Amino acid sequence: MKRKLIAAIGVAGMLFSVAACGGDDGGDGKKAGADGYAGQTLTVWVMDGSSPDQWQKDLAAEFEKKTKAKVKFEVQQWNGIQQKLTTALSEENPPDVFEIGNTQTPAYAKTGGLADLADLKEEIGADWTESLNESSVFEGKQYAAPWYFANRVVLYNKKVWADAGLKDTPKTRDEFYAALKTIGEKTDAEPIYLPGQNWYHFVGLVVGEGAELVKKDGDKYVSNLDDPKVAAATETYKKFQALSKAPKDKDEATPQQGEVFAKGNVGAFIGMGWEAGIAIEANPAIEKEIGYFTIPGATADKPEGVFLGGSNLAVAAGSQKQELAKEFLKLALSDKFEGQLAKENGVIPNKESLQSNLKGNAPAEAAAPAAAVGGTTPLIPEWAAVENDPNPIKTYLTAVLNGKSPAAAAKQVEGEFNKRLAQQQ
Repeated sequence: MKRKLIAAIGVAGMLFSVAACGGDDGGDGKKAGADGYAGQTLTVWVMDGSSPDQWQKDLAAEFEKKTKAKVKFEVQQWNGIQQKLTTALSEENPPDVFEIGNTQTPAYAKTGGLADLADLKEEIGADWTESLNESSVFEGKQYAAPWYFANRVVLYNKKVWADAGLKDTPKTRDEFYAALKTIGEKTDAEPIYLPGQNWYHFVGLVVGEGAELVKKDGDKYVSNLDDPKVAAATETYKKFQALSKAPKDKDEATPQQGEVFAKGNVGAFIGMGWEAGIAIEANPAIEKEIGYFTIPGATADKPEGVFLGGSNLAVAAGSQKQELAKEFLKLALSDKFEGQLAKENGVIPNKESLQSNLKGNAPAEAAAPAAAVGGTTPLIPEWAAVENDPNPIKTYLTAVLNGKSPAAAAKQVEGEFNKRLAQQQ
């Protein structure tokens, strides 16, 4: 899997106003006739690194065989895509189908840029994993389709664990903590590298507690950091972070935690599977020592909550080829092509029955079990401004790790948090 792909997914989109309109016919006011959609070309935007060349070729060939239409894939760069897509959706000839970050979807749905795909969901989406489909739904309507996803796992140093006498990977949160404590007691290694502002892992803990980071107050959203369930997630984070020497006021990219792990004196860290590549690039010898396991939850039968980053596929409301676009989605999201994408890119597919395609890909196999219990940041357009630096969630975490109670830290950032949620969209 390409690092640039996973580094980009899950980043909340900027919010813009989209004015879009269009029909639901097959193109130029005509539905498919006896010759299918012959002579038509469907434009599909995919992000750089998202879909392998062979996947595109195979899908294009089958699409043409089925519909007699052609598909034109146009690869886009993540940098600046929100502005580019917003502009495109407001024009007369937008891309017919496009990839959109899962946390970006609500913003575009709110502004009217996305076509309603309720009929597609009814026809092919009955067994889409519920947690993965949530970001495709806005105000009860299906505005996109879940495509591929990724989440964090535990990357650990097999030698460090062996030196500590640890033979098995933990299945519960308590077992995980005990194993890390053992590393601290029996080796010179740092048990876990967990910077104070690894906030996407914190989001996962909040999801695991069944909590939300925002709540409704009248007709607006406000901070929910003072929720006891959020406090419980914070205490879990604090407990594990106490076993780390990582800075309390930095995130996982400052420095890159893979580079810290590469030195060989860290027992584990929580990150994306691709971060192993950072460690290997810094120290090729460590490759043979890297193992992966699912982040353990409170009980052995349920993994820890995780943040689900990923992409959905949507149809432009202004497309004049919406029926043809849906024919494309039926193929792209079919078991054949969804499974092929999972196998070639190591991403989590949109239904659990296809996870067998990840066999042999250790980080993906470790990530997959948590997908069904994962979640995202709040799926509201107002959320995007919250993530801008300085992110108040990061400020909150650092305050707690430096001694404030969760309640006091929540109070400290509440004003800024609510100010951002109230910004005009």
